[in-house]
Amino acid sequence: QVQLVESGGGLVQAGGSLRLSCAASGRTISGYFMGWFRQGPGKEREFVAAIGWSGRSTYYADSAKGRFTISRDNAKNTVYLQMNSLKPEDTADYYCAATFRGTFTRLERQYDYWGQGTQVTVSS
Repeated sequence: QVQLVESGGGLVQAGGSLRLSCAASGRTISGYFMGWFRQGPGKEREFVAAIGWSGRSTYYADSAKGRFTISRDNAKNTVYLQMNSLKPEDTADYYCAATFRGTFTRLERQYDYWGQGTQVTVSS
């Protein structure tokens, strides 16, 4: 079992930055692809970014490209999402997830473990 705990959310003005963290426990996440998803008010949960085992491979939703950066520190069993140039439409609950799959996926159903989420609010 893997337990994931997100932190770093909060209230920020448009144009600002936040860094989300996802701390894993229970077992090492070094063998997992890790992803970030978000669910805005009244919206479906959507893929934001993912990162491969070593950290060399990263994948982003179009809405995140150029503004968000996913990274991981396997020694700390932690994944990060640096979010810059935030927009009001980035307001959402952000979730960290882990998948056993050996290849990239943006599909929620293919992620095996999920955190409880951290709230991000971007004011205009």
